[in-house]
Amino acid sequence: MSDPVVPASPQSRSGAARVYPHDPLTQAQRKDSLVDDAYRALKASVLDGTLPAGYQAVEQRIAEQLGMSRTPVHEAIIRLQHEGLVRVLPRRGVQVLPISTADMVEVYQLLVAMEGMAAVLLSQHPERSERSVRLMEEATNEMDRALKAGDLRGWARADDQFHRLLVGECGNARLARVASTMIDQAQPARMLTLPFQPASNVSVQEHRQLLSAIRAGDATGARAVAEGHRTRASGDILKAIERL
Repeated sequence: MSDPVVPASPQSRSGAARVYPHDPLTQAQRKDSLVDDAYRALKASVLDGTLPAGYQAVEQRIAEQLGMSRTPVHEAIIRLQHEGLVRVLPRRGVQVLPISTADMVEVYQLLVAMEGMAAVLLSQHPERSERSVRLMEEATNEMDRALKAGDLRGWARADDQFHRLLVGECGNARLARVASTMIDQAQPARMLTLPFQPASNVSVQEHRQLLSAIRAGDATGARAVAEGHRTRASGDILKAIERL
C-alpha cells in the first residue's frame, strides 16, 4: 500500500527559495515560519484523515513529502504530540494516535460540558452574539445543502465549523482553547467513522434549535440542547467505532 500523500507546504510549492539576510533574527523567523508551515500541513492531514489513525512513518519520509528538511518537521511533530494527535516512537518514527474508545469517551464528556457552557455564555449576551449566531446559521445551512447533495465530507466540514464557532465565540478564551483541542482530538475518529454513520438531518435540526434558544436568551434551554446534541452525536460515533 502506498503512503498517504501529505500536501506540500506553501513554501515548497512556490518553486523558489526565499533569500534572507544572514542575521540571527531573520534566520530564527525563517525557522519559525518553516515549523508553522509543517505544523499546519501535518495537522490538516491528520484532521481530514489523509493521515489516518494508526498511520506510522519515519520523520524523513514525512519531510520528503513536505519538501522540507527534518528539523522543522520534527518540531512540528512535537507540537502535535503535545496536542494529543500523534506520538513519537523512539527509533521508529511518528504515529497518528490510534482510535481508542476509552479516549473518545473522555473527550466527548469534556465536550458535552464545555459546549453546554459555551451555549449558556452566548445566550446570556444575545446582542454580542448576533454575528456568531449568523455564522453558525450559515454553517448549519451548508450542512443541509451538503447532506442533500450526498456530500458527507462537506457535511462534516460544515458541522465542524459550527462547533468551533460555538466554543470560539463564547467569550471565554480558556474554554475555547481547551475545547478546540478536544475537537481536534475527536476529529480523526469522526472522519474514520463518517461512512458508517446514518445520514440524517437530525444534527441540522438540533443546531437550529440551539440557535433559536441562544437568540431568545434562553440559557437553560440552550445548555440542554447543546449537551443533548453532543451526547447523541457522540453516541453514534462511539457505536460506529465499536463496529470497526
